[in-house]
Parts: sequence; C-alpha cells; structure tokens
Amino acid sequence: MKIEVDWDLCESNGVCVRICPDMFSLDENDNLIIATDSPDDELRDQLEQAVAGCPRQAMRLDD
Repeated sequence: MKIEVDWDLCESNGVCVRICPDMFSLDENDNLIIATDSPDDELRDQLEQAVAGCPRQAMRLDD
C-alpha cells in the first residue's frame, strides 16, 4: 500500500491529521508531513477514512 498526495490540491486542512495522527502531522508552517509513503497495513482503515475525509480530495491509496 502506498499513500499519494496531490500537493497542488492539498491545503493542509488537517482533517487527515485528526483521523490518522500516526501517519500525518503539520509542521510549524502548517505544511502537511507524511511519516512514510508506504504505511503498514494496520493503518489501512484510518488511511481510508483520511482519504475519504479530505475536503480537497488530495489523497489516494494505491495497493
């Protein structure tokens, strides 16, 4: 599994951070930080929720 972000769409709203804080965070300038682009399968449910909850639809999961 791999997480992909369309950086042109991402506004760093932080929805994904609230849903999956083990994977996402915001830096001091409110830029999105991703822990890894190839997360463990144990995070799949949270990541699917984060992708679905993104207000700009800037993320997707690839298997």
